[in-house]
Amino acid sequence: MLQCIFLLSDSGEVMLEKQLTGHRVDRSICAYFWDQSISQGDSFKLLPVIASPTHYLFQIVRDGITFLACSQVEMPPLMAIEFLCRVADVLSDYLGGLNEDLVKDNFIIVYELLDEMIDNGFPLTTEPSILREMIAPPNLVSKMLSVVTGNASNVSDTLPSGTGSCVPWRPTDPKYSSNEVYVDLVEEMDAIVNRDGELVKCEIYGEVQMSSQLTGFPDLTLSFANPSVLEDVRFHAVKKLKNTPLYVKPQITSDSGTCRISVLVGIRTDPGKTIESITLSFQLPHCVSSADLSSNHGTVTILSNKTCSWTIGRIPKDKTPCLSGTLALGTGLERLHVFPTFKLGFKIMGIALSGLRIEKLDLQTLPPRLYKGFRAQTRAGEFDVRL
Repeated sequence: MLQCIFLLSDSGEVMLEKQLTGHRVDRSICAYFWDQSISQGDSFKLLPVIASPTHYLFQIVRDGITFLACSQVEMPPLMAIEFLCRVADVLSDYLGGLNEDLVKDNFIIVYELLDEMIDNGFPLTTEPSILREMIAPPNLVSKMLSVVTGNASNVSDTLPSGTGSCVPWRPTDPKYSSNEVYVDLVEEMDAIVNRDGELVKCEIYGEVQMSSQLTGFPDLTLSFANPSVLEDVRFHAVKKLKNTPLYVKPQITSDSGTCRISVLVGIRTDPGKTIESITLSFQLPHCVSSADLSSNHGTVTILSNKTCSWTIGRIPKDKTPCLSGTLALGTGLERLHVFPTFKLGFKIMGIALSGLRIEKLDLQTLPPRLYKGFRAQTRAGEFDVRL
């Protein structure tokens, strides 16, 4: 149970104080907090939970504002930290940002939000969509009305319809003119390839994304054509593969202060769909003073931070994309001793490389004129080719 929340500026000023229970927390706890912060330095600000002689303190820092919560009794620390994160997110959403001036200019709305978000020290309503129905966000019209009428309150007299819903972020009776539901099967391939071109690691991480605009609350059942792929379902990797759709073959030789580099990118196994948005990037070693690189397909860009980015797009049918050129080493260096790691990016629409396929989507209590759409996509995650 939280007893008090303070919002502190970088200078240590208490911008806002909200007592949550009948037991009042003295502001001297803020003085203790800042004394410890000054004496211990920045490392103290990284501590999410602090045990003072009289209270347990929980803190997060957002955009120069410290959200500090106090409790005299033991409680789950993650609950306190998560609640402070929700408070910061809601304030940022309401105020269009988060800084000291915005909090001071809208302190009435901040107090009203805290009144609804926590009750007697326990989190109550933290869903932004419900809070917006209860408390009107600040705008020029509401500020002018408060001046004219003398009523500074933004709290609605009507309880939001979503308060009693099992899905609080959605209205109780949603209606859409076009009843549509889209299902995306999105997979990311993580791979590590060694200097000999051998696959050290290759895993697929996937998720099912849905965009629903359905009237009411119909029950949806998603079926897969080959669920055997998911026999070993975990919250991590879906399937280990033996091959990747693309290969990267880099060659680097160095002598007499000059390096020659050549990188080939091509299709290893045809996935049956077009591989798009192919990119290759790598960081030039610090010992490289200058680089002269070009390619027979796509564009090569060297950024100011020595990152080389090669945009390939699609693999042409008549040639293999190749990046080549020379690297000049710093004074006194004959050979290159630190080799870059090449990061590959790509996207394949219409296919999931894990082999998982969506068979159908069944809906009960169907709304009229229903449209369903399915789509699969595979893209590169952490795809590294190391030398």
